[in-house]
Amino acid sequence: MKVPLLDLGIQLKSMREDIVAAVTKVIDSTTYIQGPEVASLEEEVASYCGTKYGIGVSSGTDALLVSLMALGIGPGDRVLTTPYSFFATMGVILRCGALPVFADIDLLSYNINPQAMEEILAADKEKTIKAILPVHLYGQCADMSAILGLSKKYNIPVIEDAAQAIGAEYPDLSSGEWKKSGAMGLAGCFSFFPSKNLGGIGDGGMVVTNDSAFADLLRMLRNHGAEPKYYHSRIGGNFRLDPIQATVLRIKLQYLEQWHAARRKNAANYNELFAKTTLLQDERIFVPTAVYADQAAHAGGNKNYHIYNQYVIRVQDRDALIEWLRSNDIGCEIYYPVALHEQECLRGLMDKEVLPNAELAAQSTLALPIYPELTLAMQEYVVEKIAAFYER
Repeated sequence: MKVPLLDLGIQLKSMREDIVAAVTKVIDSTTYIQGPEVASLEEEVASYCGTKYGIGVSSGTDALLVSLMALGIGPGDRVLTTPYSFFATMGVILRCGALPVFADIDLLSYNINPQAMEEILAADKEKTIKAILPVHLYGQCADMSAILGLSKKYNIPVIEDAAQAIGAEYPDLSSGEWKKSGAMGLAGCFSFFPSKNLGGIGDGGMVVTNDSAFADLLRMLRNHGAEPKYYHSRIGGNFRLDPIQATVLRIKLQYLEQWHAARRKNAANYNELFAKTTLLQDERIFVPTAVYADQAAHAGGNKNYHIYNQYVIRVQDRDALIEWLRSNDIGCEIYYPVALHEQECLRGLMDKEVLPNAELAAQSTLALPIYPELTLAMQEYVVEKIAAFYER
């Protein structure tokens, strides 16, 4: 049996005619920059996230970058973030001329640890930390009640890196309400990279916010800082969302909730299948922890407590297991093999830190196929082969 890490082709089949028709309509319109498809997607994504405004941009990376630019982040500033994420989280900080400050993660969610954040913020006597950039990794929200509490205490804005988590929900402990990723900080940033739960047919991104002034500034900055045309009071960039991507995403957005549910079902299948082996008892593997699952069950069970953009296990002998899985036609991937604080590009910029949880995650985590169309037979095959590897 062949089990790919991701199969976009099978997803495309059910909506191919609609996508081709929509893309053709954009082509025939000759409106190739911005236009009504981008505006409609912005409204629909903002509504879905529970925010007032959506600002379409060219990628998830540029969503983060333009948000930091709007905050005026620059040389001499520092941004508090996680050491365990895709490079873009740190890369945008460096591109602004600022430096990252890393708080270690917890090993249940792989998200940034608020206690570690508190220690760093308390020690920042010169107030050089100008923004907080938490990541909702793998499709599960970071502990936003604690993070927003730190934001208020230290008067530092929060930009949510929700690239992997559109639609993920968080139980706000103060209000008892469930809030969606991206709608809790000053702004939330999404990626529409094809492998995301809501993915385009190329690059794309979105910033959502409830702050009208911040939204206006983002719109200006994504278009070279021009307002009106040819008049530039700020230096921006070319961060516009392509209308072809917007029209495809509008179609896919209609399926997003059922895809989330299918991914959660697949995660539950994996958990049940692994529980029938001895791998969990022997601690050969650790399955993902859905931190907010119990609260979701009490709320009726219909909450996106985890959207499983990735199903990531922590394992022994990871590299050998990868070779074994691939030799058995099972797709898998490491997200991420090098923690951000250990990336070579930081050499000479800042002192090397020791962040044991992030380093352990980088050395031992492995993502398994979790896409919505994955069959139970495929999952049984994956677990069977993993069990066989450790029984050799």
